[in-house]
Amino acid sequence: MSASNASRGLGPGAQDLLRGPSTAVVFVDADGMVSLWGPEAESLLGYRAAEVCGTPAVELLTTDEDRDAVHAARERGMTDQVWDGVVGLRHRDGHTVKVAMRVRPVDCGEGRAGWSASAADAREAERDYMDRAILDALFSQSPISVTVMDRDLRHRRVNAAAEHITSFSAEQLIGKRIGELTPRGGVEEIERILRRVRDTGEPVLDFRFAGYVPSDPDREHVWSLSSFRLTDPAGGLLGMCQTFVDVTEGHRAQQRLSLLAETSEHIGSTLDVARTAQELAAISVPGLADFVAVDLLEAAVRGEELGPDAVKGQALLRRAGVRSIRQSFAEAAYPLGETMTLHPDTLQARCLAGGHSVLMHRLDADEWPDVDAHVVLKMRELGIHSLMVLPLQARGITLGVAFFGRGQTSRPYDEGDLSLAEEVCSRAALCVDNARRYTREHTTAVALQRSLLPHDLPEYLAVETAHRYLPAAPHAGAGGDWYDVLPLSGARIGLVVGDVIGHGLHAAAIMGRLRTAVHTLAALDLDPEEILTQLDDLVLRLIQEDPDCLGATFLYAVYDPVSRLCTFARAGHPPPALVQPDGTVEFLHDIPPGLPLGVGGLPFETVEHQLTEGTLLALYTDGLVEYLGRDVDTGLDRLAHVLADYDGSLEQVCQSMVALTAEPRRDDVALLLARTRALEADRVVSWDVPADPALVAQARAHTEHQLTAWGLEPLVFPTELIVSELVTNAIRHAHSPIALRLIYAESLICEVSDGSLSAPHLRRARTNEEGGRGLFLVAQLGSRWGTRYGRAGKTVWVEQSLPHT
Repeated sequence: MSASNASRGLGPGAQDLLRGPSTAVVFVDADGMVSLWGPEAESLLGYRAAEVCGTPAVELLTTDEDRDAVHAARERGMTDQVWDGVVGLRHRDGHTVKVAMRVRPVDCGEGRAGWSASAADAREAERDYMDRAILDALFSQSPISVTVMDRDLRHRRVNAAAEHITSFSAEQLIGKRIGELTPRGGVEEIERILRRVRDTGEPVLDFRFAGYVPSDPDREHVWSLSSFRLTDPAGGLLGMCQTFVDVTEGHRAQQRLSLLAETSEHIGSTLDVARTAQELAAISVPGLADFVAVDLLEAAVRGEELGPDAVKGQALLRRAGVRSIRQSFAEAAYPLGETMTLHPDTLQARCLAGGHSVLMHRLDADEWPDVDAHVVLKMRELGIHSLMVLPLQARGITLGVAFFGRGQTSRPYDEGDLSLAEEVCSRAALCVDNARRYTREHTTAVALQRSLLPHDLPEYLAVETAHRYLPAAPHAGAGGDWYDVLPLSGARIGLVVGDVIGHGLHAAAIMGRLRTAVHTLAALDLDPEEILTQLDDLVLRLIQEDPDCLGATFLYAVYDPVSRLCTFARAGHPPPALVQPDGTVEFLHDIPPGLPLGVGGLPFETVEHQLTEGTLLALYTDGLVEYLGRDVDTGLDRLAHVLADYDGSLEQVCQSMVALTAEPRRDDVALLLARTRALEADRVVSWDVPADPALVAQARAHTEHQLTAWGLEPLVFPTELIVSELVTNAIRHAHSPIALRLIYAESLICEVSDGSLSAPHLRRARTNEEGGRGLFLVAQLGSRWGTRYGRAGKTVWVEQSLPHT
């Protein structure tokens, strides 16, 4: 045969392919006749031995080229050479079979005996060859750990990578179970997975487990296990094959990304400084530490501005966050909320002052860098063997320090952990600083709000009052709710509750402007609907000047203890509650609701109610009822229940109503309670005065008599002068009906009413003028005076302080 024929074929030579169990062996004698034909050859080409034996072997070749090559080789005497290659042989059915063949000469003692030919289907042979090559590569060259176990979970074959990872040789591994080689935790779970593969035949992919290897005992590794069952051609179980891939770096990178994602999601959920610090501690356990303590500068917790001197010397800190893998925090040296002063030599103090992170991989028994013996003792009790201390810095300022520690069951920290902790602390510090800034703004807004509210309301004969102001939670921001009690002429009282839409300093500032406007308008003795109209115009102008101004709601009530009439007007505000002396509670929905101030376009209306003495009025803002239940009606029902059970003490009623509000409040609450009183009949007297100047003396006489009866003799002379001037002016410059009324309340009130709408004016008379000094004299004698207008005329009134006050 020609030597060149050996190059024909696919891939490897026949000597590599012909190693499988299906290889057929055929013997050809010296004359080229087939003399031996086995069952494998019959399976390959379909001929039975009786059909082939004794026939020329060359006739099995399908191509003339192959036959000619064989004949030429015999003629040249090249019969002692070995030939291999891929040729086409004729199947008994007539089709061609590509066969990998190897032909070798066979000698005997008597001379050339013939040739033996080994043959196999070329495709199957090449597939078997590739399978063997892949298998050999897996167990000799693959960097992935591969092991084969029998049905008893004992190693039967391992590759070089498995030997390297376990630090055991193949001889040490063969015949051993995993637990016999690795006594650490996790073995039971691995064997459970392998038994499931063995028993069910279902493969397992990417089962993650952690552990340590002798080649790297200080570093925890994570592997990905995949396993499948091995069977023989008949389906019988041989064992399982496993691959182990070290995914430590990828796993840790995924953990870092997950922790950073949780940091962004869970830290800074509120604008509360302490809660944000506790969120940092909570998010770090157990992913980053076994024990975490977060200490913030006390000034940062209070929302104050922080300068470079805040971290110098013995800085005052507060334990704002603590979390441990244990159930309780009793192991903390300083409990949550406690303040502490760090010695400058402590690790945390140096970290604060220098602004640099500190990493200590491993701590020996006497290596603790802290002069606080209590802290050292606690950390030793926890078994802390590795720690990190990081400053919390944002926007160029230091806010505090975070301590991360790991116990004996966790691996020591490395630079990768420090980098991750720095990123987490950086994000958390920004949230803490946002909360600090908001706390400062909230504190300022609440301080402004409280400074603008009335502090100690004076006592009035007309009503007994109690009040509360509750700011919203810091994350919601202080609002613009307010209340007021205004003394009006004629012993009347104005009751005010308002709510500026919005929160923060801006809302508080607008509230202050509106409260001042209400005081001014009330001093003019305007009717409630007119006051609301003027306020509405004012808010419209504010909205034009400042787009952040969104308007306000307002409720104004005027109670007259003489007539016991109460006049109500509201602008988009919740209705007041009225509690009768018998405990009946009624919400005055008959008061036209009106539109909020700043909307404009529609007039405001009033409603009058005749109140029984001892009636309780409850004026409030929507923050009291909108957060009590699922809707406002539920809140009103609960409010009515509290009011119906009040025992007469307004302060206790206030406390009960405040207790209804749920923490944290999302809106401010302003509450004003007023229990009405009526002036006794003997404290109010009035006379009709005919329009006759001669009767002014009679008015003075009535006045003298009444003041003497009231025991107010020191006020007789100035009151006679006031009455004389006011009655004379009414007779000269106005018209009937004219009336004089004296009211004995917190002060002595003198009122003269007439049927004219002309306004009296105070002016200074020149030296040569005889008139023009009356109202000037009245203003000097009284503590205050003014004019109020009604539908039928006006009333000029003057108040004088009582002698004992």
